[in-house]
Amino acid sequence: MVLNSTSVVVKMGLSSSADAASVDSMTLFVLLLCACIIFGHLLQKSKWMTESVVALIIGLITGIIILVSTGGKSSRVLVFNEELFFIYLLPPIIFNAGFQVKKKQFFRNFLAIVLYGVLGSLISFLIVSLGSLQLFKKLDIDLMALGDYFALGAVFSATDSVCTLQVLNQDETPHLYSLVFGEGVVNDATSVVLFNAIQKFDLSHITPSNIFQFIGNFLYLFLTSTFLGVVVGLFSAYLIKKLYFGRHSTDREIALMILMAYFSYMLAELLDLSGILTVFFCGIVMSHYTWHNVTENSRITSRHAFATLSLISEIFIFLYVGMDALDIEKWRFASNSPWTLFETSAIMLSLVLLGRAAFVFPLSFIANLFRKSRNDKIALKQQVVIWWAGLMRGAVSIALAYNKFTTSGHTQLQGNAIMITSTIIVVLFTNVVGGLLTKPLIRLMLDPHKNVGNSMTYDFVSDRTLPLISNGQDSEPNIDTGNPIDSSKVVHHYWRMFDDTFMRPVFGGRGFVPVIPASITEDTQH
Repeated sequence: MVLNSTSVVVKMGLSSSADAASVDSMTLFVLLLCACIIFGHLLQKSKWMTESVVALIIGLITGIIILVSTGGKSSRVLVFNEELFFIYLLPPIIFNAGFQVKKKQFFRNFLAIVLYGVLGSLISFLIVSLGSLQLFKKLDIDLMALGDYFALGAVFSATDSVCTLQVLNQDETPHLYSLVFGEGVVNDATSVVLFNAIQKFDLSHITPSNIFQFIGNFLYLFLTSTFLGVVVGLFSAYLIKKLYFGRHSTDREIALMILMAYFSYMLAELLDLSGILTVFFCGIVMSHYTWHNVTENSRITSRHAFATLSLISEIFIFLYVGMDALDIEKWRFASNSPWTLFETSAIMLSLVLLGRAAFVFPLSFIANLFRKSRNDKIALKQQVVIWWAGLMRGAVSIALAYNKFTTSGHTQLQGNAIMITSTIIVVLFTNVVGGLLTKPLIRLMLDPHKNVGNSMTYDFVSDRTLPLISNGQDSEPNIDTGNPIDSSKVVHHYWRMFDDTFMRPVFGGRGFVPVIPASITEDTQH
């Protein structure tokens, strides 16, 4: 028994060189994460730098150091695994996006957000897919099947809302922030749904019936995933409201909220649905109902816990992308055709620019038709900022590209290597150049301090007078429905009536659950 126990300890311990190397790698990566947070804080007031750009630069510098120290063999301390990204890193980011979203602004701009995020993503997807299909024929790229071109369309239709929102201020430009934030999250979800639908679609026989089947599968995935997220969110609200965990300890409340959010994502993946869409709407529902059913301590702790997990995941991704940009294996296969790599990257970047312009300006015109007030309309200068701010490509694009063109982060096919390196080049270029120029562009095109084109300023004025967490007592003034064609106000008015009459009495929420300052256990301990 002693020998067996010892052997088990040796196997599970850090005696092997592989285990020791993995510990060394994780230690270095944690240190780099801390450095990103510190430098991001120091550069918070910078007119140019953003936290994602800081993480990318630190990743690049670290990659260069590792590349030199290993004699050109490697540039990173960890190997990318798309499962790691989709299962562990992406859920906290998307859930926190839904949980922290300003719901009133999100749903008042719902028409424009859906137009940008869903229809706009489809337009961008088609332009990138069909454009690359025509232009890449002239390049020497091997093993590019028809499905690869449509996969590229999904990869490059996913914007990086994380980097974009770091250069926007929701107090100075609330209307713009709401539009870009909502579009970014819905756009990411749409891109992932498109990518998954393409993987299951038989592109060898494209017929009208197959096209309608593809559209049906897309709508099924989109609607079913949304419904699942709403159901899990409502279930968590009802469970916490009825069982009243806070009378013993806030720990159970917070643990249940975290686990229910993660459960919604994993259940969607188990059912072959879109986990990103499910967890996003689960976050919206939980912030609207569940969050108001817990104690005050749980509200403060949970919101900061979700934001912290999201921040770490975002920095982790950008830091890794910076190091992986110098991966010698992919560059070795892609460097056999350096001119092809340059042309591929230039084509993809041009198609991204064209695809975004092709939907932002026409769809903004359509959205303005449903807005009566001039202050509510999306002005041309705002449209230019929305177009530019949404050009950034990031974590979702990288993950989808790795999922399609590599196996556990590796590839030995020239065509796949060119696609991965081109994706990394576009991500780096759009994040660094776009991130550095977005703040000056906003100052040039808009006067943020005037809250241009926003009829909802009172929400943010009132928010500035409150602490970060304020028992959820956000001001929700009555909305005059006004002109019937002003769809955002009509939808919000009838939703409030339905919510107050049927939903909140059952699932709880602001004004329907007494404010519980703290749990009994915690009061006793203090």
